[in-house]
Amino acid sequence: MSIIEINNLTKYYGKSRGIIDVSLEIEEGEIFGFIGPNGAGKSTTIRTLLSLIYPTSGSATIFGKDIIKDGPEIRKDIGYLPSEVFYYENMKVIDLLNYSCSFYKKDCTQRIKELSDLMELELNRKIDDLSYGNKKKVGIIQGLVHKPKLIILDEPTTGLDPLMQQRFFDLLKKENEEGATILFSSHILSEVQKLCNRVAIIKEGRIVKIEKIATLKATNYKKIRIETKEKLSLDSFDLPGVKDLDDTDHVISFLHNGDINTILKVISKYKLNNLWIEEPTLEEIFMHYYEREE
Repeated sequence: MSIIEINNLTKYYGKSRGIIDVSLEIEEGEIFGFIGPNGAGKSTTIRTLLSLIYPTSGSATIFGKDIIKDGPEIRKDIGYLPSEVFYYENMKVIDLLNYSCSFYKKDCTQRIKELSDLMELELNRKIDDLSYGNKKKVGIIQGLVHKPKLIILDEPTTGLDPLMQQRFFDLLKKENEEGATILFSSHILSEVQKLCNRVAIIKEGRIVKIEKIATLKATNYKKIRIETKEKLSLDSFDLPGVKDLDDTDHVISFLHNGDINTILKVISKYKLNNLWIEEPTLEEIFMHYYEREE
């Protein structure tokens, strides 16, 4: 069953592009990644999906219900964390969370305690006195406190330290195991790869690719740089899976998609000063997909 179904969703801000003909389906029980650089259209898609802004054209359903006509009913079962969180001044954390729970007409006392303990958040502090990371924790708890069926997260890890990020990921996995479907939007590929089953890549308002994470990993390029004292032969690296080969001041750099052992055999012939094997930037991955589409 499709929890989210989006058909040719388009949003313009006057003459400015928001998103264009976005179509995708998210199945019940999925952790679905939504990646793209800042300004690609991730937040616009999510806000349109939640009827916080209205589409210029196209349609979408959540739980099989129309996002505009049935918006208030749908939102009762959604937990949403926007990329930026803003709160009333002078409110204590516990007061805000209790206020949030009042919309769902349920006693969330135990749930608030469990989540705040996990995220190491002090409930009696004023929100204004919290760091950016702690304010993000408030948003996370606020989005999960009512045990939603669908969790929508827009750049949720910004401001969290690595330890807290891992706790947050573990929490999301637990929520998913208990039945929640998750839409996870990020510009950080490694986060999405750790967590998600499938991913949609968006750039300049359009979906470039929808792919299984396993397939994305298998076809993903690595960024390799080699620094030596001696002059390297570029011909040695003219191999299948190597692209964007560059030689600058005894540093050879390239993208590689293939058997890493083949490259290591070539590298082992040289005395190295340094070697870097990194994840490519999202921009480099997007260019790879654009070239394939063309």
